[in-house]
Amino acid sequence: MKKIFILLASLLILTSCSIQKIALKTTSGLFAYGIEALYAEPDLEIAEIAIASNIKLLEGFHLADPKNKSLLELLTQGYASFSLAFLEQDEPERASKLYRRARDFGLKRLELTSAYKKGVPSKEDEFVARLAKIKKDEVNALFWTAFAWAGWVNLNRNDPQAIFDLSKVKAMMDRVIEIDEGYFFAGAHMFWGSIHGSIPRLLGGDPEKAKASFEKVLELTDGKFILANVYYAQYYAVTTLDEELFDQLLNQVLEAPDDISPGFELLTSLAKHRAKSLIAKKDDIL
Repeated sequence: MKKIFILLASLLILTSCSIQKIALKTTSGLFAYGIEALYAEPDLEIAEIAIASNIKLLEGFHLADPKNKSLLELLTQGYASFSLAFLEQDEPERASKLYRRARDFGLKRLELTSAYKKGVPSKEDEFVARLAKIKKDEVNALFWTAFAWAGWVNLNRNDPQAIFDLSKVKAMMDRVIEIDEGYFFAGAHMFWGSIHGSIPRLLGGDPEKAKASFEKVLELTDGKFILANVYYAQYYAVTTLDEELFDQLLNQVLEAPDDISPGFELLTSLAKHRAKSLIAKKDDIL
């Protein structure tokens, strides 16, 4: 009788765990739809509140199922996007911490790929060599991890670790381009435009390469991803003191219809907000 009781108790526990995992997988699938709804939200204040609350909910689910790939990807994307959209300009220290948190979730996700199943190596050559094994269906994890890492590096340029890490991020973005150069509005090309345009020539920067990268983004997105215009103005027009291009790019942003990129009204609103901010600073930066 005692053995039967133990068996039944074990079955009950296993069944409970299975049901919990099924529920978590179903819920994480629903959160993917939630991300779509957030990207479609044109009101920046509503989006900020919604993203912040949903991220913590996702973390709770992650604690219950730490190897859930979808949850790790959503947390990486969520924290990185939140930092870029709402913290980077006004609260860089806080943004830096959340970018790092996003990166750490991303690295956990990469450890679930065949490329990094033995762990993410600290040595750059080993890390870069394994990037070739990242598959097309893993580009989401790769891009958002690199995006988060790049955000942290950008806000910590005086930290020797950031300089060291940048080489890894560059290699990750190159791999994204190899797999799918148009992924998330050609985000890897926009990364390169920002890098080449924000770093002095002596340290490897190149304004003309920056221009080529931004033009590639506009080409691949049919000019509908107007946040690219903002970065183009900030990291090329300002760097080269091209006032005419600066005005042209930012006026295109302000004149663009709110639904120029259906389903991504949040990014359009963010672009308009950033464009107004840059225009207000024009006399100081040009």
